[in-house]
Amino acid sequence: MSNLGLYLVFLLIPLAVGLYAQHKVKSTFARYSEVPEDTGLSGADVARRILDANGLHGVPINAAPGALTDHYDPRTRTVNLSEPVYGGRSISSTAVAAHEVGHAIQHAKAYAPMTVRSALWPVTAFASSTWMILLLAGAVLGALNLVVVAIALYAAVVLFQFVTLPVEFDASRRAAAQLKALGIANADESTGVRKVLRAAALTYVAGALAALSQLVYFAMVFLGNRN
Repeated sequence: MSNLGLYLVFLLIPLAVGLYAQHKVKSTFARYSEVPEDTGLSGADVARRILDANGLHGVPINAAPGALTDHYDPRTRTVNLSEPVYGGRSISSTAVAAHEVGHAIQHAKAYAPMTVRSALWPVTAFASSTWMILLLAGAVLGALNLVVVAIALYAAVVLFQFVTLPVEFDASRRAAAQLKALGIANADESTGVRKVLRAAALTYVAGALAALSQLVYFAMVFLGNRN
């Protein structure tokens, strides 16, 4: 296969899938942001109720600037909700808030994949900031050893992406279960919650597959014809 063919298969197609995933999560979130949650609870209220029900009274909930910036920070043990989620009273805000609390529950219970991901993070942060520089330097200088190191570092980034998948899937599972157990989401609302969570999960799957495709591409181009 020519380099152009490799580029199309391993880079452009995953990029297209990733763009679709981003569109899907944004459109699904926007759709269910217009559907009010029957309890009238805000995203922050939902998060607090689930945290307290699981004995996590000391975990604070912060408002994070921007949209779709929701995350749980294991370093500070804080749930951080984007402004539309923090104050929103919709199915979307309920789903996202519950998902982030799912990570807090994972942390409290020492969920193994989350522990592994946290252990990988320092290596991943270093690899993310250096692998491309080494790859370009190796390509320009014809230094195969630099290329090999660069690809090895990028492989660590890809590994982190795949370790993230079970963490995200499990957080969504915990979110749906908590919303049902606490009576926050009824049967109809649970359908919307699942759609929001599935759309969000698709972005992680697309990102992991795109990263793997890029790793294979660079390995084939730079290491496949070493002679």
